[in-house]
Amino acid sequence: MITLRLSLMMFLQFFIWGGWFVTLGTYLTNTLSANGGQIGLAFSTQSWGAIIAPFIVGLIADRFFNAEKILGLLHIVGAMLMYCMYQANDFASFYPYVLAYMIAYMPTLALVNSVSFGQMVDPSKEFGKVRVWGTIGWIVAGLMISYVFSWDSAQSIADGMLKNTFLLCSIASLILGVFSFTLPNTSPQSSGKAVTIRDILGLEALALLKDKNFLVFFLSSVLICIPLAFYYQNANPFLTEIGVENATGKMTLGQVSEVLFMLALPLFLNRFGIKATLVIGMAAWVVRYALFAFGNADESLFMLIIGIALHGICYDFFFVSGQIYTNAKAGENVKSAAQGLITLATYGVGMLVGFAVAGAITDTYTLDTGAHSWQQVWLFPAVFAAVVLLIFITLFRGEKVNADA
Repeated sequence: MITLRLSLMMFLQFFIWGGWFVTLGTYLTNTLSANGGQIGLAFSTQSWGAIIAPFIVGLIADRFFNAEKILGLLHIVGAMLMYCMYQANDFASFYPYVLAYMIAYMPTLALVNSVSFGQMVDPSKEFGKVRVWGTIGWIVAGLMISYVFSWDSAQSIADGMLKNTFLLCSIASLILGVFSFTLPNTSPQSSGKAVTIRDILGLEALALLKDKNFLVFFLSSVLICIPLAFYYQNANPFLTEIGVENATGKMTLGQVSEVLFMLALPLFLNRFGIKATLVIGMAAWVVRYALFAFGNADESLFMLIIGIALHGICYDFFFVSGQIYTNAKAGENVKSAAQGLITLATYGVGMLVGFAVAGAITDTYTLDTGAHSWQQVWLFPAVFAAVVLLIFITLFRGEKVNADA
């Protein structure tokens, strides 16, 4: 029964995120007439949320309040902000709400984990069975948008129907907010312990950067977030603009592949080592964007589908294996600090820069008609990822890393 409740929590948590974030770029472009720079600003709210989230969790949730109660409060506040996003009529009124929403939402990613871990005897064996329902929630949201409501069809987009994604997610957020108060008590984890800004930012782990290999990995992780931002920001608008039907539903193939390659990751790490696994992950970014640059919605649609399906390799083989590598390199006393540092550097700083660059490049290749020269847009992250890949191959030495570390 507890597992069922935790699984429902995870399902709703990621249903909410997948239900509006994937189509955000398309909505802003077509409904609010936002330019690339403005769209970059909107997406960068995720990064600001990631930067601020540790302070909310570390200074407030972990010290003073039960995790499930903070989770419920943040989602109820999020439901109200999402409804305000639904009602916004231009970018100027939309942006403050999406910024406030992401500041409220990003801490909940850590809180759902805390609630889950608090009810598990052996999280290493039990958590995966619960967390997979989050990915299923993201997939279901995309399938509903494309195949149930058809909000991302050309006519629906022209009619402004994509705004309904915010209403849908507002309702889901309210449901999760209320449901969270019924979850098992998860007491503050560090009450009585002094938590410093140094702890929250993971600065205790800075000593790891003295290791040349880890420094190369760390800088590569930050840089590869720039190509990553292009996918989040531009993939759905790109597929929609060139005429791919049910683009949002097709993009859920990326989450399906993420689950499949997650299962294959330990095999690759143990058989080929951490360097080869990370190289495969980065190379997949190059291939993906090359496929996007030269594919189309007609005879080369298969190239776009392959590019979407590469998401599992792109994400799991670099970011997830990178988390495993970080965990293995860090001493027992700084494991959490090291993960906090790499998360802040990638999803915070790296993605913040990435969304700004993606917005600028998209504006550069926006035509007078409002359409885009997508081949040029996608060639930039393809070449950028290739340069990062070459630097990594040259400077990073192979190491033995236990996939269970």
